[in-house]
Amino acid sequence: MSYLASPYAISIALIISLSAMTACSPPEPVEKSPLESTEGNEATIPSPPTGFAAVPVPEDNPITVEKVALGQQLFFDKRLSADGTRSCYSCHVCENGLTDGKPVAEGALGKVLTRSSPSLWNVGYQSEFYWDGRSPSLERQAMAAWTGGNMGANAEEIVVALNEMDGYRVQFQEVFGEEATPDNVVAAISTYERVSLFCGETAYDLWRGGDETAVSEGAKKGAELFVGKAGCGNCHSGVLFSDMKYHNVGIGMDAEKPDVARAKVTGDDAHTGAFKTPSLRDINRSAPYFHNGSAATLEEAVDIMLGGGIDNPYIDSENLKKVELTAEERVNLIEFLKTLDCPCDLTVPELPSED
Repeated sequence: MSYLASPYAISIALIISLSAMTACSPPEPVEKSPLESTEGNEATIPSPPTGFAAVPVPEDNPITVEKVALGQQLFFDKRLSADGTRSCYSCHVCENGLTDGKPVAEGALGKVLTRSSPSLWNVGYQSEFYWDGRSPSLERQAMAAWTGGNMGANAEEIVVALNEMDGYRVQFQEVFGEEATPDNVVAAISTYERVSLFCGETAYDLWRGGDETAVSEGAKKGAELFVGKAGCGNCHSGVLFSDMKYHNVGIGMDAEKPDVARAKVTGDDAHTGAFKTPSLRDINRSAPYFHNGSAATLEEAVDIMLGGGIDNPYIDSENLKKVELTAEERVNLIEFLKTLDCPCDLTVPELPSED
């Protein structure tokens, strides 16, 4: 398989070669996952963007057209929350880069959480979830968000209500061969998220595919800085612009009781304050930044990282180095980051009636 077929292995240095070329062949096609669909059904399952690998699919949660459609309804249905005020989409909206645009997430029943809502773009490629990676599957993450602080739901009570709605009851029987249960609710939501939240058609991707007019000359210079002098590509690598690893960059470590992050999951003190590298796709719209929303603007976040992070005993000094950029170089770097804006056309589907 070519390096283009893996979102983790693809070299971000490809943009260097693109900046030096006047034309380039499109990325090689990649093998798609064998996905089930209903014969004659006009609906289709979205394919991964060009250059992305097939989405990993759990053996116990295969993808079907009907399951995606059901998951889409559940993803947008506020009746799944404890107080009927929030859906999954409430914390992951288009205009905020599939985050909620708040420093820290706000859940149902007025609950204020301790970390920000991470973006869901390309979430199907992740294998560990939340800022600290404590959840090992998308299904487990969905269940935790549904029944925890985000939506505060009593899952058993919610599925009773779903089964009283003809529209949902019929769909669950068609998709799962049984009525709604907590497990198949999150199975449907996770399926929708796996195949419907792709971001791979940005200005950057058009340029990567050979369109030299897709980005500005300043952005091309910024791309060279990104993988070179600025060192951003050390952690924000691959087509996902994240190594999916955990790093301490010093954010929040000056608090009286710092968030120990990954260390709480692994029990390893060396992981204190280490958070998962966020994807930079749609980063221009996902302010405020970092796990605690402490950087209000993209410029502020960039300056913190260029400054080598915030010093503390656990900082990742191997990947974080202080970098001196000229004013023009800083502008070009930020201009490149803005080429990662993701087109977003998520729409609220018609939801089953309670009548």
